[in-house]
Amino acid sequence: MWYQGWLRSLAILLLAALSLEPSQALIGKEKSAVFLSPEFVLGPGSVVDSYYQDIDFPRGHIALKSFNAEVVDETGLPVPLQEIYLHHWVIERYYQHKGVEAPGSSSIKETHNPDFITVRNSGICQDNVLAQYFGLGSETRKTATHVPDPYGIEIGNPVEIPAGYEEKWLLNVHAIDTRGVEDRLGCAECRCDLYNVTEDGYGHPLSSDYKGGLRCCYDKTQCRVKEGFEGIRRSLYMKYTLKWVDWDSSVVPVKIYILDVTDTWKSSNASTVHRARHNCRVEYDVESCSITGETEDGCVDVKRTSLTMPTGGHVIYGVSHQHSGGIGSTLYGEDGRIICSSIPTYGEGKEAGNEAGYIVGMSTCYPQPGSVKISDGETLILESNYSSTQKHTGVMGLFYILVAEPSPNPSLLLHSPFDMHANSKVYNSVWAVALLGLAIAAAIVVVYSRRKDTEYGYEALVV
Repeated sequence: MWYQGWLRSLAILLLAALSLEPSQALIGKEKSAVFLSPEFVLGPGSVVDSYYQDIDFPRGHIALKSFNAEVVDETGLPVPLQEIYLHHWVIERYYQHKGVEAPGSSSIKETHNPDFITVRNSGICQDNVLAQYFGLGSETRKTATHVPDPYGIEIGNPVEIPAGYEEKWLLNVHAIDTRGVEDRLGCAECRCDLYNVTEDGYGHPLSSDYKGGLRCCYDKTQCRVKEGFEGIRRSLYMKYTLKWVDWDSSVVPVKIYILDVTDTWKSSNASTVHRARHNCRVEYDVESCSITGETEDGCVDVKRTSLTMPTGGHVIYGVSHQHSGGIGSTLYGEDGRIICSSIPTYGEGKEAGNEAGYIVGMSTCYPQPGSVKISDGETLILESNYSSTQKHTGVMGLFYILVAEPSPNPSLLLHSPFDMHANSKVYNSVWAVALLGLAIAAAIVVVYSRRKDTEYGYEALVV
């Protein structure tokens, strides 16, 4: 009777295991693919800032789960930042009129075409500024971009694609070859005197107070190289890895917001924030504290702006984008609560992914779903901090957040990647115990049967 009771307990455990489901609703469905951008060629001091249209990309109605990228050489090996500084890369979504041939690699001037409709994110910057779906810079190798389950970035919905158009993707790569340059940091920060330019990529004259930034290091410009330095021109590529799942009812869609600390905005109608005009300048300069004077925290430049969100929801991911000199960025709620704080990691060596003096990663936020909420119309505070021990030009203070509308069914809200891993281990442990129990039960039955057979005069079989 004792082992029958034990078997009943085991049966209950098995039923419990059968009733459990892994907290990761999309386990086993995630797909992955690795692609290469078109070739770009760089020599010492040269710059590429090209837009590659109709790049290789997963098709169909899917949910994007992550996008990672890095610069590699023609052998596929990662190229360190000391050689090729990755200023930024961005991925943009657009609709292309059927029957129109994509121009492939193009300059920024050629992207304004009526046959191409940019499909921007949900961000609040004006026009198509910061319209990308993904984008990072030197920190790309060690910054997490994974969207936790059950969330996903919905693309390819045939209902949303205009008649006569098809969905495509554009890649912008801005990279600077800093081999042999006179001032590596100055070239990476696009200091105008090092590029010897007096007008921007559109042919507009630069103002005397514009000392450095994107307007000085556009496509095919040249940063000053040390006299006598010689280096070969190299074929390079952006290697990018995508993960996604097929779209179904288990996926909760998220909106992408990219906030900019340089944003100055004002509402055209005092009764609503939906008509606000957001002037996002994307970049700014940090003056040396030898000029501005030290703050209470030392030589730290603190830039802040307030941003009113037209619609809110639950924050499920957050990360900042900063350049060398950055020491962290924080997004605050209206009541002063921290929504997300993102801190840079600086490299300490020479190998790709650990380059000394460069930001090689940014910390990310994965709040417990439902725990961090932004209200409709809430005014957020974005703060970007840089070291001001020296002057920096063309720095950025962007903040990416993914926001999901509150779910009508709380059971759909699963856990963060860390909790999912823990729960998955619990789930697997239950099954392991159950299977071990089955093995023990089988052994008990065999032993018990042998004992009964012996009692009735039969010799037990040897197994």
